[in-house]
Amino acid sequence: MRYLNKILQIIPVLLCMQVIASERPGSEVDPTLPPRLPLNELRVFVEAFDRVSSAYVEEIDDRTLLEKAIKGMLSQLDPHSAYLDRTSFSDLQEATTGNYGGLGLEVGMEDGFVKVIAPMDDTPAAKAGIESGDLIIELDGLPVKGMSLSEAIKGMRGDAGSEVKLTIVRKGNPVPKELVLIREIIQVVSVRQRFLEDGYGYLRIAQFQSKTGAEVEKAVEKLYENGRLSGLVIDLRNNPGGVLQSAVDVSDIFISEGLLVYTSGRLSNADLRFNATTPDATGGVPIVVLVNEGTASASEIVAGALQDHNRAVIMGTNTFGKGSVQTILPLNNEKAIKLTTALYFTPSGRSIQAEGIIPDIWVDRSKVTKLKGNPWRIKEKDLPGHLANGNGENENQEHANNRDLSTLDYQLNEALALLKGLNILARKSTRPQG
Repeated sequence: MRYLNKILQIIPVLLCMQVIASERPGSEVDPTLPPRLPLNELRVFVEAFDRVSSAYVEEIDDRTLLEKAIKGMLSQLDPHSAYLDRTSFSDLQEATTGNYGGLGLEVGMEDGFVKVIAPMDDTPAAKAGIESGDLIIELDGLPVKGMSLSEAIKGMRGDAGSEVKLTIVRKGNPVPKELVLIREIIQVVSVRQRFLEDGYGYLRIAQFQSKTGAEVEKAVEKLYENGRLSGLVIDLRNNPGGVLQSAVDVSDIFISEGLLVYTSGRLSNADLRFNATTPDATGGVPIVVLVNEGTASASEIVAGALQDHNRAVIMGTNTFGKGSVQTILPLNNEKAIKLTTALYFTPSGRSIQAEGIIPDIWVDRSKVTKLKGNPWRIKEKDLPGHLANGNGENENQEHANNRDLSTLDYQLNEALALLKGLNILARKSTRPQG
């Protein structure tokens, strides 16, 4: 009961210090002290602590019980606040750098279950078909209900090559589904780039890690090195977010001036404003940003900034809606708490918390089935003795490899089609009128 006695000793001291400070003329209560300590509630807590410590069916030491009390306090605040012991803190650092053993899932808590925010690209979770919004109700046969978020994450991580069994529930499907996944070393490649067609680039940002801003800048440079750039698709689908500063850095690449994002909280150092500092690296080429329900946090910051600055067309479905900022607050003995300390706002002042970014053009994930053409239909070129065109080979032949994009990725196909349309209109508007 050593820790209980300490609690009982500290409470009167704090109360006395507050009373003395409040009675001193012109003095203010030390802001480092808890304001208006609720003595009755503290007595209830101490009594509950004592009852649990002495009457619980199994003996439990005071240190463990206090740690569980802290975990319970944080877990009841919001889905993203959590207590971090030494192992959890180390895991968080590994996730930020994108190198750890696990499944490749970004998760939160909902109604006591683990909710998938988004699977990461090319990871066991993505390969198994886990989707944003899935609820994990069991881990290796153990119910998730009652676990803290850090405990659930710890259960999903482990040595590469080891197995883990997940039981998931998906909206619209009442029957739970069991999946057996093999853990891998998760080395998330946060940025990839390629050309969809001549002049139309594709930039995939899978996660916002500490160096994502620099990687995006290099990716844009590579696209320009490999050809002209008439339009760009930025794919933020199933991007669970990550480092706030990286989201600012990425937004700065495509926006020349003005506010990118700002945060607001109760602490003075939680009120921050981030502005663009460099010219638009693309020179103003048309941009379409793809988003979906797995687009969260830092990726929503980028989408919101580009949308508010009219720098890009946002296409897809409503995003996840995580508009809060978490701060790591160190405690004693190499432990810390991850606490929600602020909300972030887009340049126009929008909070996306629990609402998300609403796309400019709604395009749901769809499967396209092509209709078969009439094989007996005759065209002019099929007629014997037809006149030659004189224009040489069909210029569209070079795009043959992309003709099936609509069936492979309907949303991406729509983004490409929009970019082409914007370029056609731009060219027509610059032609001299006779």
